[in-house]
Amino acid sequence: MPEDNHKQVSVAEFFEKNRHLLGFNNPGKALLTSVKEAVDNSLDACEDANILPDIEVKIQELKKGKYRMIVEDNGPGLNEKILQKAFGSLLFGSKFRSIGGKQGRGQQGIGISAVILYGQLTTGKPAKITSRTLKDKEAREYTMHINVKTNEPDVIASEVKTWKRKHGTRVEVEMEGKYVGTKQSPYEFIKQTAVVNPHASIIYTDPEGKKHKFPRVVEKLPRKAKELKPHPSGVEFGLFKRMSKDTKARNVKSFLTKDFDKVGGGTAKTILDTAKVDGQTMPKLLSDDQLHEIHEAIKITKIMNPSTDCLSPIGSEALAKSLESEYELDFVKAVSRNPTVYRGFPFQVEVAIGYGGELDAEGSVILNRFSNKVPLLYEEGSCALTKGIKSVTWKSYGLHNSSGSMPTGPAVIVIHIASTWVPFTSESKAAVSNYPAISKEIKLSIQEAGRALHLYVRKQRKAGLEEEKRQKFIGYSGEVAGAVAKLISKDSYKLKKEDLEQSVSKIQKSLLKTAETMYASGASLENVEEGDEDE
Repeated sequence: MPEDNHKQVSVAEFFEKNRHLLGFNNPGKALLTSVKEAVDNSLDACEDANILPDIEVKIQELKKGKYRMIVEDNGPGLNEKILQKAFGSLLFGSKFRSIGGKQGRGQQGIGISAVILYGQLTTGKPAKITSRTLKDKEAREYTMHINVKTNEPDVIASEVKTWKRKHGTRVEVEMEGKYVGTKQSPYEFIKQTAVVNPHASIIYTDPEGKKHKFPRVVEKLPRKAKELKPHPSGVEFGLFKRMSKDTKARNVKSFLTKDFDKVGGGTAKTILDTAKVDGQTMPKLLSDDQLHEIHEAIKITKIMNPSTDCLSPIGSEALAKSLESEYELDFVKAVSRNPTVYRGFPFQVEVAIGYGGELDAEGSVILNRFSNKVPLLYEEGSCALTKGIKSVTWKSYGLHNSSGSMPTGPAVIVIHIASTWVPFTSESKAAVSNYPAISKEIKLSIQEAGRALHLYVRKQRKAGLEEEKRQKFIGYSGEVAGAVAKLISKDSYKLKKEDLEQSVSKIQKSLLKTAETMYASGASLENVEEGDEDE
C-alpha cells in the first residue's frame, strides 16, 4: 500500500470527526454536555483551591438552532500559560499527574476543551475565556480557537478586561444546539447538581431570561480527596511493566513498597517469595517472565484494601439537607455506606430517600443518579444504579413495584457512587456498569434507607387508622347520648324539647370524654358495631 495513503492525526482532529464519543451526539445533548463540562470544571477549580463555589450559568438563544453559553465562577483563576493549554488542548489537565489518582468529576482531561472544539466546528466562532487570579490587578480576556492539526491553542486576541470578580474564570462559547425542557435539560442538570453539591451556590439564567437560584445549603466544603498511589490489585500488566521501567526505586522490593498503596515490607517479601524473584534485583533489569510472575503473585497474595482518603463523599447529613431544600417533603433519610473495593479501586455508595409532601402519589418515583457528584441524565435503563433500585421489593418499605420495575409512590430517590475509577458502560459516561461488588453495595444502601422509610410509613398509617377510629367514637356519641337521655329519664316523654336537648348535650360531653379515654387505651367499637347489626 503506498505510503501517501496513510496519515497520522492529532487527538483534536480525531475527536472533531468523532464528537459523539464525547457526548455531542445531537444538538440537544450537545448543549447539555457543554453546560455539564463547564460547570464540572468550575466546581473542580473551586474545590481544589478550598473556595466555596459561586457559579453563574447563562444560555442565550442567538437565533434558531444557535446559542451562546456563558459560565463563570469564583475559582482561583489561571495564569496565561496554563489557561491557554487547559482550554486550547485536549488531553491536558491535572488528572494526568499521577498513576494512582483521586475521586474527581472528570477523568479524561477532555471536557471543557471539547466544548470549545464543538463550538468552533459548528459555528466557526472562537471561544472567549476571561480569567483573573488574586494577584492580578485586572482580568484578561482571550479569544481563541483550537488548532486541530496540532492540538494546540490558537490565540486570536488577548486584552485587559474590567471584571467584577476579584478572582475566577469565565467561559463564553457559541454553538449549534437545541434547548429542551425534558429530564435531559440544562435546568434539570443544574438542579440535580445542586442536590449533590450542597456547598455550591448556582444561578442559572435560561434562554427566556428567567433566573433560577439554587442557594448554598451548607457552608462547609466536602472532605478533600487525597492523591494516592495505585493499589497493586488494580494495576494491569502493561502498566505494571511500564511502572517498573520508570521507577526511581533501586530494587524490586522498594519498588513494591514505595510505588504502590498498602504494600509493606512483609507483603512485598511474600509476593517476591511466591514469584521466586530476588528482592534486590533492579526493577529495570527484570525480564518479562519475572514481571509476569510478580504480577501473578500479587493476585494470590492477601493485600490490605486500598486507602479511602482518595474519596470525597457528600455525607448523609449534607445530602439530607440538600434534598429537603429542593423538594417539599414529609420525610427524608440519607445513608452513606462505608467505602469498599472492587478490582483494587475504592468506592462508596450514598442513598437518600425523600417521601410525601409535594410528590406525586400515583406515578413512578423520581430517580436521580450520580457518579462523583455529577448527574447521570441518559441511559437510565442500562445503569447499575437503576437496576439496583428495581431489584428491591419496595412493598416491604412502603412503596409498590412489580418484579423488575421502578417503584411507584410519592418518593424521590437519590443514589450516588463515588470512586477513583467509575466503571462506565461507554465513553459518554452516562451509565454505571453492573459489577457484582458495586451492585451489592447499591442494594444494601437502598435497603438501609428503605427500613427507615418503612418505619415512617407504618407510623403514618397507624396514625391514620387511629384518627379514623377516633372519628367513629365521636360519630356514635350523639346518637347514643339521645338514647341514654331517654332511658335515664322515667318521664322523658313529658320533657320539653329544650330540656331534652340540654340533657342530651350533657350526656354527649360525658360520652366524648369516655370515648377519648377508650381511644387512648386502644379500645375498639367492633362489639358495639356487631350489636347494632344484630338489631
